[in-house]
Amino acid sequence: MITNEQRDEVRGWFAGRLPEGLFAELVDVAVDREEITVVGRIPEPELGPDASATEREAAREGRVSEFRERTRAERMEVAREAERRFRRKASWGVECGGTRTLFTHVAAPVMTRLRQPERQVLDILIAGGVARSRSEALAWCVRLVQRNADGWLSELRESLDQVQRVRSQGPDA
Repeated sequence: MITNEQRDEVRGWFAGRLPEGLFAELVDVAVDREEITVVGRIPEPELGPDASATEREAAREGRVSEFRERTRAERMEVAREAERRFRRKASWGVECGGTRTLFTHVAAPVMTRLRQPERQVLDILIAGGVARSRSEALAWCVRLVQRNADGWLSELRESLDQVQRVRSQGPDA
């Protein structure tokens, strides 16, 4: 479990280490056991008021692609330092015009044992065309819970941080 203090250390380090002007704004630094994902905002391309939605979307995609290629060396240098310091892979993403795009990022395998009723839920998602495999169906379920239970998950994280603080004050600390 990652504590709030560890999260704050990682966020603070990236806020101080990122090259000046890399992003218009640092939006998010997410941390788990395997990965640190850094997301920054980049300016949306300026188009005339008569530009179509298709043209705007294509311009955003072009801006993201240009940013990714232009900043690759700088981002790789920061990622190498972060990986040595925090012992996690560093991944990158951007927000441009309200759209978030993640570059190469970790897809960590997770093993689980499910009973028949739980497997049947996954199989229904496959049969309904929501997912192509049980793995993909399980990932879809996790994203659904994440989207609908943010308040509850935040409260749980805070409780776990409190447990960590109490443990660190114990006799074995």
